[in-house]
This record gives sequence, structure tokens and C-alpha cells, in this order.
Amino acid sequence: MSGARRMTRRRFSQSVSVAALALVAPAGCARNETPAGYDELMADTWRHTEPRVEGGSGLLRELVRYASLAANSHNTQPWLFELGTDRITVRPDYSRRCPAVDPDDHHLFASLGCAVENLVLAAQAHGLNAEVTLPGPSEDAIRVDLESSAARDSLRFLAITERQCTRAPYDGKPVAGAELAKLEAAAREEGVALRMFTDDKAMEEVLEYVVAGNSAQMNDDAFVRELKDWIRFSEAAIVEHRDGLFSASSGNPTLPGWAGSLVLRFAFTEKGENEKYRQQIRSSAGIVAFVSASNDKASWVRVGRSYQRFALESTALGLRHAFVNQAVEVPAVRAQFAQYLGIGDRRPDLLVRFGYGPLMPRSARRPIDQILV
Repeated sequence: MSGARRMTRRRFSQSVSVAALALVAPAGCARNETPAGYDELMADTWRHTEPRVEGGSGLLRELVRYASLAANSHNTQPWLFELGTDRITVRPDYSRRCPAVDPDDHHLFASLGCAVENLVLAAQAHGLNAEVTLPGPSEDAIRVDLESSAARDSLRFLAITERQCTRAPYDGKPVAGAELAKLEAAAREEGVALRMFTDDKAMEEVLEYVVAGNSAQMNDDAFVRELKDWIRFSEAAIVEHRDGLFSASSGNPTLPGWAGSLVLRFAFTEKGENEKYRQQIRSSAGIVAFVSASNDKASWVRVGRSYQRFALESTALGLRHAFVNQAVEVPAVRAQFAQYLGIGDRRPDLLVRFGYGPLMPRSARRPIDQILV
């Protein structure tokens, strides 16, 4: 390991557990066995590989593993990867779509963009240049062509194993202007515009659109059923399913599935959820809206890549972030929010709050063999 790499890892050392470091495996070491429990699974999932894998299908599988650590809607992990000699093709897994919250598959393709961005960063760190070809009007696949180049470390690559959507209140501390500029620069992407809100008045105005969207969703039986299907109430459920939203990640206690469903039935209310989002947004340092130039699959992938870089940069800066997408998921509210943003017919794609906050329990990822074509 080079001295430069040791120095870049230093800023992450406080958040990397001893267990995670102990479970880092040498290149080529088999990892097909299922970890015994939640802690072991998290350490095995959210890790860097040392020493790095070199060449062949083992390297491509490792790039896919990094790609699978990307953000995605409801943690459905709606992606499949096809390995070629010098190409990885990323495809949607429509069996894991969410028709209630994402009827046009916008979030699905944004999730693919997040995965592609992770893949590109991991390829660069392993000595490969990645050329991305976005899907055309009648296509679904994203091609990532790889060729040898000099290995390039980056703080964003190192942040892949530390990033999470932190669905908890933050501490209200503002973010310095220089760091806000770094976040905006990281998210720069062709065809994607950012609108950032950091003053109290503007954040309160955006909050009202989030509350309006949340109220609409809480009164939509199909949305509530779909959301409940993806909630995992216990560590055992996380280990079993390896997907979905871990209730503990939102600060809720772990419970057996039957008990969690019962509690959710009575505690999951419009009033309670709206108050939760008011608290979370008011404790945040800012909110950023991602807006694409056009409303098509290629643009949604670009938005995903832009967001993923923002997420990794914020992680490298010691910031937390979380989606507050209710304002862009309900069509009627989304149209009103677009008018508020002054973007005409363009679509506000993603809405994210950020600030300084705690590290929450981790989510899981499916085994690599389940996401390879």
C-alpha cells in the first residue's frame, strides 16, 4: 500500500470497525459462505479488498461488488450485471421495481446510474479506465467498456464503503461555503442542474412540498403496502433477505417481523411521519434538488451518477445525507415543486437533505451471484 493511500484512508479510520478490518480478505479468497449474523454480514459487505484483485473475471466480479454498494430506491437493488471480456453491462431488474412509488421506473434508472458511478470509481482504483454508454430511447442496458490505465485512488472511491443514507435527525450545524462548493463541483454532470437551499426560509418552503407529498403517499393504500413489503424489522430478516429497508436504520428498535408489522400498523401515521420529516429537515444543514434536462432513461441515469458523486463527496467531508423524495414522487406535488423551482417543464428528479449527523445501522446487499446475468 502506498503512503498516499495510507494518508487518504486516515480520515475514514474513525468510522471503520475493527471487525471490518479483520474481515478484509486477500485477493482470490472465496467468499461464498454466508456470514453467521448481522454484524458479520455488514463487515463482509461494506469493505475494501486488500490487496487489490488483478485481471480476469475475479476483478470484474469485484467491480460489480463495489457497484452494488450504491444507493438505490427502497434498497430493492434493481440491477443485473453481465460480464464480458472487457465490458460490464448494467441492466435493470424489473422483477424488483416499485410500481406504486416509481410507476415510470425513474428511480430504478437513477439507481442504475448510482451503481455505474461506483463501478467507474472502482475501475479507476484498480487500474482501468471506464467508458460509459447510456441507454438509447428503445434500450435499457448501460455499457461500461474497460481498458487498462494507471490506477487512480480518490477519496470518493474510499468513501464507497462508508456511504449510507442516514435517516435520522442531524445536529443543525451549518456547512462551510468551501465544502458546499465541493459538493456542487462533485455533482456536476452534463444535463443535470442542482438547486441548493441552506437558509431557513427556503428550507421551510421546500419542507412544505415534502409534507404535501408525504401526506399524499400516506393516504395511498398501494404505496403503504409496497413500502411495508420492503421494510425489514430485525437483524435476522436482514441476514435472510439481504435487501429492503432496515427499520433500525431509521432509529426504530429491532423487532420480530410479526411484532414490527403490528407496531407499524398503529404507529405509521400521516401526522407522525410528517412530524418526523419536519424534525429531520429542520435539523439539516441544507437541501439539494437534482433536475435533469430531459425526461428519459439516459437522463435519469445521469441524475443517478450526479447524486452518487454528491453522496460520496459528502461522506468524504464527514457529512450525512438522506433522500426526502416525497416532493418529487407524487406527480401533482412534483408539478407544483417544479413551478416553485422555476424550471418550466423540466422534472425535479431527486431531493436530498444533508448535514452533520450520526452513523446508523447498515443495510444489506444481495450476494454477487444473484445479480450476475
